Amino acid sequence: MSAPAVEKTHPLAPTSLSPAIDIVVPVHNEATDLEPSVRRLHAYLNQEFPFSARITIADNASTDGTWDIASRLSEELPGVRAERLPLKGRGRALKEAWGSSDATVLAYMDVDLSTDLDALLPLVAPLLSGHSDVAIGTRLARSARVARGAKREVISRCYNLILHAVLTTRFSDSQCGFKAIRADRAEVLLPLVEDNAWFFDTELLVLAERSGLRIHEVPVDWIDDPDSRVDIVHTAKEDLLGVLRVGRGLASGALPVGELRRSFGRAGDGTTGLVRQVLRFGAVGVASTLAYVLLFVLLHPLVGGQVANFLALGTTAVANTAANRRFTFGVRGADDAGKHQLQGLLVFGAALAVTSGSLALLHLLTTPSRGLELTVLVVANLAATVVRFVALRGWVFRKAAGA
Repeated sequence: MSAPAVEKTHPLAPTSLSPAIDIVVPVHNEATDLEPSVRRLHAYLNQEFPFSARITIADNASTDGTWDIASRLSEELPGVRAERLPLKGRGRALKEAWGSSDATVLAYMDVDLSTDLDALLPLVAPLLSGHSDVAIGTRLARSARVARGAKREVISRCYNLILHAVLTTRFSDSQCGFKAIRADRAEVLLPLVEDNAWFFDTELLVLAERSGLRIHEVPVDWIDDPDSRVDIVHTAKEDLLGVLRVGRGLASGALPVGELRRSFGRAGDGTTGLVRQVLRFGAVGVASTLAYVLLFVLLHPLVGGQVANFLALGTTAVANTAANRRFTFGVRGADDAGKHQLQGLLVFGAALAVTSGSLALLHLLTTPSRGLELTVLVVANLAATVVRFVALRGWVFRKAAGA
């Protein structure tokens, strides 16, 4: 299937030279914010920014007056161009705009300009100098100053924790709408990025990091847009599906990170022990379950069901943490053993709360059949298992896991 046509207008650029920086502003139905934001950015680049720059408005399937405004701005303001795609998707818009650019460094920022523009020079300077390959703004650094709601803050931190634990990422903030990449690096990586929507950023960063590219992070001052129309629940769901897809691609070798590392002159093959850890975690889990059943059966006649359950669960929880410490994550010696056991018990408690809470909520809402009860328990136990693995890998044994 051929790519959809891209409609373009040409900027009234003062020279024909390629700019050092191309700043893409992806938009979809942003007729209210587009003009004041572009004029503000244009004025800043003219008055404060020391490198040649272009602004590219990448309209993806707007149905309001966004495209008319973008076209007018590109005709009126030197150094501003506009592109229009008939299909929606921020990732799709960035792929097209970056892929057709002749700039040395490709950047993008959200149309609401939530990030202080004074962070732009620290973002792109390491890329122009050759010090780094990719640069991202981070709202999660201690020196960042961020004004946004508690809900978005919690979701952002949880999402990045999942990335650290599951994909062993090291960058701190994958979703900040303020990023840049060297054009020669983008040329290699963009064809491998499947997502065309909000997961685009994360997928590109994971590929860059696994390819051995240096990612520079800039703490930013950020003011969240209270009128943002992003569907947080839908986006979170799609992002989690993206994490699973990329994780599967890394584990199976479908993503050629080894070849990418060689092409960039980086050592190693970019793989991790994630698959091995998952398999060993599963083996420990099966052994723990069998041990629990055996202990429960032996203790029940002596102390009764409740006490037997408590003793069997406590014993196997301690043994499970010890086994995962040594067998799954390769931690040896007595250093931090007590701390790991305490953290392991907290993780075990959280996982137990998932299963017990799910069952309690089910009985609160309805009188379930045995089949429905069993289904909820199975799903809850699967969720609890994922919670335990993520917590052990991303928190308890993070250093040993390389997360």
